[in-house]
Amino acid sequence: MTSAKPCVVLIDDEERILRSLALLLRSRYEVLASTDPVQVLQWVRSRPVHVVVSDQRMPAITGVALLRQIREHSPRSMRLLLTGYADLAAVEAAVNEGEIFRFLEKPWDALRLQDAIATAAQIAVADFADTPAAPAVAAPAAAAPVLVLDEDPLTATLVRSLLPSDCLVATAATVEAALARLEEQEFGVILAELRHSSDDVIGALKLLKQASPRTLSIACSPLRDGRLLIELINQGQVFRFLPKPLGRELLRRALLAALERHAELRSEPQRLRRHAVERPREVSLSGRVLDYLRRIRDQARLRA
Repeated sequence: MTSAKPCVVLIDDEERILRSLALLLRSRYEVLASTDPVQVLQWVRSRPVHVVVSDQRMPAITGVALLRQIREHSPRSMRLLLTGYADLAAVEAAVNEGEIFRFLEKPWDALRLQDAIATAAQIAVADFADTPAAPAVAAPAAAAPVLVLDEDPLTATLVRSLLPSDCLVATAATVEAALARLEEQEFGVILAELRHSSDDVIGALKLLKQASPRTLSIACSPLRDGRLLIELINQGQVFRFLPKPLGRELLRRALLAALERHAELRSEPQRLRRHAVERPREVSLSGRVLDYLRRIRDQARLRA
């Protein structure tokens, strides 16, 4: 008999970790725990699994690689990655390959971990309850405009060269200018350079996801800070991270994937619940910028 509780699968190569996590969660969830990734994939294929919490560093497979396979077999399962430190390669892969819901560090904060799993389970339960719809015909990529937030004008030039000629590519050199554009119209994708001479781009991206959840953000920067990227995953649901200098093919694939996802969100708005974010703890944005974000949020609600 299937349990009435949401199913949470735990995988870690340390039995001690599995016992601790299971003890923390078993009162609220049906918990399945294993050190074997093959067993986890069998569970995912054979029954509804609402949440998977995977360690990153395991002998047979990385957590990112396992979560990528789980996404293919069970796209409705919510995926969380657990690791002992801010492994930059793992964080970037979690964004670009695993598209995980949350990135959690060991030793974990029990309340924060429980909150993340509770949110993920609530989303997955609703997703599994949805009646599968007929496949929607995706809008063409050029239907959604792209906004480039970068002080370097060459970035927008590169983006224009990679997208169809009928795809609008707008530019902004400051956060305030970008938000003014976003207030005027909906953009499918924002490509944002995280390093800025004066603006808190990271803080703006975090709050923008709350205000306009359908807008997909691609972050880029020559600076590669694992902890900042973890914040952008958990608090901003950044869609991709690309190191600078930007590679043409990587950027092209990221833009097209983001435009395709935006079209899916427009045609299947229930998918937006998977873009829930943690509330940012610290942002340094001016009152004018916050006013823009409030108006963008109101516009997004009207469009919805």
